[in-house]
Amino acid sequence: MVSYSDEQIRDLIIDEYKGDRINILAPVINSRKGHYRELFESIAKQGFVKVRVDGVILDIQKGMKLDRYKTHDIEIVIDRIVPGDSEEDIKRLDASINTAMYHGNDILMLVKAGDKEGRYFSRTLMCPETGISYPEPEPNNFSFNSPKGACPKCNGIGKLYQVNPDKILPDHSISISKGGLAPYPTMKKDWIFKQLDLIAQKFNFKLTDPINKIPEEAIQMILYGGNESLEVNSKDLGVKRKYKIDFEGIANFIDQTFTNNDSTSLQRWAKEFMDHIDCPSCEGARLRKESLYFKVNEMNIAQLANMDIAELVEWFDGLGSTLSRKQEQIATELLKEIRVRLQFLLDVGLDYLSLNRSAKSLSGGEAQRIRLATQIGSQLVGVLYILDEPSIGLHQRDNEKLINSLESLRDTGNSVVVVEHDKDMIERADYVIDIGPRAGKYGGEIISKGTPAEILNHDTLTAQYMNGKLEIEVPKTRRKGNGEKISLKGCTGNNLKNVSIDLPLGKMIVVTGVSGSGKSTMINETLYPIMNAHFFNGVKIPKPYKSIKNLDAVDKVIDINQSPIGRTPRSNPATYTKTFDEIRSLFAKTPEALIRGYKPGRFSFNVVGGRCETCKGGGLRVIEMNFLPDVYVTCETCQGKRFNRETLEIRYKGKSISDVLNMTINEATDFFELIPKIIAN
Repeated sequence: MVSYSDEQIRDLIIDEYKGDRINILAPVINSRKGHYRELFESIAKQGFVKVRVDGVILDIQKGMKLDRYKTHDIEIVIDRIVPGDSEEDIKRLDASINTAMYHGNDILMLVKAGDKEGRYFSRTLMCPETGISYPEPEPNNFSFNSPKGACPKCNGIGKLYQVNPDKILPDHSISISKGGLAPYPTMKKDWIFKQLDLIAQKFNFKLTDPINKIPEEAIQMILYGGNESLEVNSKDLGVKRKYKIDFEGIANFIDQTFTNNDSTSLQRWAKEFMDHIDCPSCEGARLRKESLYFKVNEMNIAQLANMDIAELVEWFDGLGSTLSRKQEQIATELLKEIRVRLQFLLDVGLDYLSLNRSAKSLSGGEAQRIRLATQIGSQLVGVLYILDEPSIGLHQRDNEKLINSLESLRDTGNSVVVVEHDKDMIERADYVIDIGPRAGKYGGEIISKGTPAEILNHDTLTAQYMNGKLEIEVPKTRRKGNGEKISLKGCTGNNLKNVSIDLPLGKMIVVTGVSGSGKSTMINETLYPIMNAHFFNGVKIPKPYKSIKNLDAVDKVIDINQSPIGRTPRSNPATYTKTFDEIRSLFAKTPEALIRGYKPGRFSFNVVGGRCETCKGGGLRVIEMNFLPDVYVTCETCQGKRFNRETLEIRYKGKSISDVLNMTINEATDFFELIPKIIAN
């Protein structure tokens, strides 16, 4: 960034705007919310009569104020002038520039009369690459959650969906009429067929020809459309008729469907033929280019956010030696706070994460440890902290750091309750409560409590595994598998260093390693997207790799992850496993249901008929609390049973459909022991 002196600004204005009427403005508010009544009063008291608000010049009125809930840009109108090179003109221009710089905090805005867009001049900052000056940066300029910082093309997401022609025409050896056009596998004689037929006549090919025999120009018109007229022989009349090809193209149609359609199903259809790519404008950095021009020691904020935390700590530790004495005085407190916060993340074993890691890609344990690091940094005292299995996804190497962090919370005067199975965590606890003896209706009792040494004296499952009386046996033999293997070569995503693996099929394969070593990158972000695209036209782009062989040795790929089951809040294990379909059919065959004419749909809480309409089959009602989180209360009509009174009157072996849903799986297994289809699920 470079700077302008007042004299340089004056000379530039005279050179470029001589004879033009211009407005010299002083920016005072930049994309901030508020009514600004007091600001307008203050501006008026200083002798100014006009302001520019959100691009419109207004007279300052008594009591003037703006919509406090909208963001605004406000500039003081310092002067409205036609620049000249006379001595009087130069004196006036110098005075106006000086006044604008004073009130605009060293920033001046120049707007030519009739124009909406302005030009900034600054005593301190100008990008030498573009020749455009920028206002003094604010924190919002470096936030992808703010309009001031977010990349305008991807809205700060860093990713875009882009149509992939190879997914529209996946197999060039077959013809369009035989399903070669993936979005339209069964060609019907509709408007699209007519347009494709006209293109075929124009370029002298047939829709029955293999795609690799179709001219490239025709392929481009099929994908991206055209607007041309041509004369063809009418098949019906045997005479030449003029037709117009007014076709937007399959690729453009898919893009428009995805961008401009609110239908989830249509967007899902469009995604089948698109790739999820880095935004070409910001290259995945999520920020405006202007924000990325600001650098510290040759690094912009996006480059720093891409570093893993351990590497970032080293960078900040070495930054001090590159700063001047003045810069060091300015940065001392900031660097101290940054180092402290990064150290908290190191202490909980998250040194391998980068600061820009997507929150949805974090494991449950990683998310908890980030929250834990935040709490350690808050230095609160007298707080009860509750953690649910924070060691999930954490390698034993990093477990020590996590336990040390929990102990530091305790040592500062807090209490820490951890729900955990990890042996090291249990052994380091001050007090242990063991609940059991088993799960479901066979549990729910305190079976031992005390120090770790004291609970070992009890004959509980936890104690027996901790003292070695019980253990998981190591198999003496291993499965031979089916002899096939999938070979994945040259993986270089994230921190993988040209890794190649062979996965023997017909076996259980475990991929292990310390946290952050690249396990998820190789399997979840490289192998799975490749296979998902192969079998189901998945849209996620895999991390870089060289080759993969023998995909057809398996029938399909299924990703079993920790995302919620089902598509609605009413989903449960019974609906997800299709067991509930059989149970509903069974209730519909009871004598009372047959007399009343009830069908299986009567016993669904997802459709109108048998469900409670007060809670729409949810069993709970949502009370909106406006500025507070929503509150869920038991439905007062069905008392949480989900169904209406008439539906609940239907019984099988004395139980209603609601009673069955409340059973544990063991209870349901005994209850339906004579129904093989239900037991199988």
